[in-house]
Amino acid sequence: MKRKLTKIAGWLQAKGQRMEDVTVTGVSIDSRTVKDGDLFIPFRGEQVNGHQYVERAIANGAVASLWLADEPNPPADVPLLFVEDSELALQSMARAYRDELQCKIIGITGSNGKTSTKDLVASVLGPSFNVRKTEGNFNNELGLPLTVLSLEEETEFAVLEMGMSGFGEISFLSELAKPHYVVITNIGEAHMQDLGSREGIAKAKFEIIDGLQQGGKLYYDGDEPLLRALVEQKPGLQAIAFGYGKGNDLVLEAIETGDEGSRFTVTGLLTGDYSIPVYGTHQVKNALVALLLAKEVAISEESICSALRGARLTDMRMQPVVAANGSLFINDAYNAAPTSMRAALDFIDHTQLRKEKWLVLGDMLELGEDEQRYHVELAERILPMDLKGILLYGSRMKWLYDELQKRGTVACLVWSENDYSPLVKELHTYAGEDSIVLLKGSRGMALEHVLHAFTGEDDKG
Repeated sequence: MKRKLTKIAGWLQAKGQRMEDVTVTGVSIDSRTVKDGDLFIPFRGEQVNGHQYVERAIANGAVASLWLADEPNPPADVPLLFVEDSELALQSMARAYRDELQCKIIGITGSNGKTSTKDLVASVLGPSFNVRKTEGNFNNELGLPLTVLSLEEETEFAVLEMGMSGFGEISFLSELAKPHYVVITNIGEAHMQDLGSREGIAKAKFEIIDGLQQGGKLYYDGDEPLLRALVEQKPGLQAIAFGYGKGNDLVLEAIETGDEGSRFTVTGLLTGDYSIPVYGTHQVKNALVALLLAKEVAISEESICSALRGARLTDMRMQPVVAANGSLFINDAYNAAPTSMRAALDFIDHTQLRKEKWLVLGDMLELGEDEQRYHVELAERILPMDLKGILLYGSRMKWLYDELQKRGTVACLVWSENDYSPLVKELHTYAGEDSIVLLKGSRGMALEHVLHAFTGEDDKG
């Protein structure tokens, strides 16, 4: 973004001081990470009042700041815009700037796989277009506006994640971003405690079509009956289904796993063989979205294949890491829900990359009143697997530990509620160059600390 402060004042219908000749080239809500040319946006909370950091932000390079109209003692020597609500002002700025942009917006939501799908789509479009994507987890009512305001005028495609925890949130983000294409990767069980059921989750995710521009398209998991039912209720919607089922518009026919990642075959709207440097059938399914969007914007087959082979995903998404002891860790510790947990277990069950297989599983959070059942049910998938060890972490994983003990398993079985050390000790003692170790748990469990004990990245665990 590059706009005069007087222009932004017009967007917000706000009065200001010392606005003349000030040009804003970015936006920040954190005085510690302000860049030269930024407009600083202070937030006032119960614990911290961001207005006390305005002068620090200016010293760090900000050229101006917002200031709440009812906040006393505004500094007289600083360019300011006076607003009633910082969050609403940020969103209004993003909405106005979005209306001036010419780029195509791709909005992505889903219970699992948003970030991986975003990375794969950006990897395939990137060699042919000027592409920007959501960085980190900037996918909510604050993060998405910040991402929009960070887009350059020259951006041709913006790939935006849209996250939520309740009804109405995806609708708000979609109507702000006004996407040309929207994607629903899948429907899982995350946020069950807020939305009540998988049907509720599907309806909340389907809100992503609310801001879809006229003539836009929805790409969705056609193997999910809940989504198919919602699509059928919108007869005028251009919807393209992908998945394993023969009724999908793009069908995943076969998958093979090798040292360099996953190879797969598709039929339908595209027919051919492709590969990605990522493990997991669920990641291959995410790649179908990238294929469909690449076809939509007329990227050549050769370019698609080359870009997919070179795709890079954000860390902790089925990320392979060879540790100092020779073990191959599959770091999928960014998040977990029953759907993504089963997908990761499927990969470990079927992989031939290493002979000895280990599971390091952490609690699955935000599952509501059925959380015990979801943890216990993992035993059905785990017991038939040929495993060297099952290492469980967190209070909820005690339910799975008790179930596995009761039903019996030949694998080494360890549980720890809040200490990584017993898990690390077990792996240090028994895992080696013949071992593959899956790390899978919700973000709050921070299972990457187990890996760090083998890579020296920190001293935790």
